[in-house]
Amino acid sequence: MIKWNSEYVIGIDKIDEQHKKLFEIANKAYDLLKDEFSIDKYDKIVAIIKELQDYTKYHFKFEEDYMASIGYRKFFAQKVAHDDFIKKIYSIDLKKIDSNQDKAIIKLLDFVVEWIGEHIKEEDSQIGK
Repeated sequence: MIKWNSEYVIGIDKIDEQHKKLFEIANKAYDLLKDEFSIDKYDKIVAIIKELQDYTKYHFKFEEDYMASIGYRKFFAQKVAHDDFIKKIYSIDLKKIDSNQDKAIIKLLDFVVEWIGEHIKEEDSQIGK
């Protein structure tokens, strides 16, 4: 799935630890997708989405506060990207998940994994420089 490695390290310990937590949440979704013994995954999918919503709000606030404290010049662009992510995660229609649960997990994973990987490597890495 998505593995934490040195290419995601930005050099700010607290933010790196929070990024690792985002990887853990994504991997919970992946593990659920691969779980052949769970017939009805709806409640677990909703729990993962809720955890992702809560944790990203916490993480983005921490990261934005840090950027503001150092006068980071790309703060506004980061804030817009964070807000877009939050909007997307909160716009997931939980009613549609039940009809095709594995497809819902795949769709969630595609979005989260791409966003996390690219955002950390392209955007967040600049904060630590």
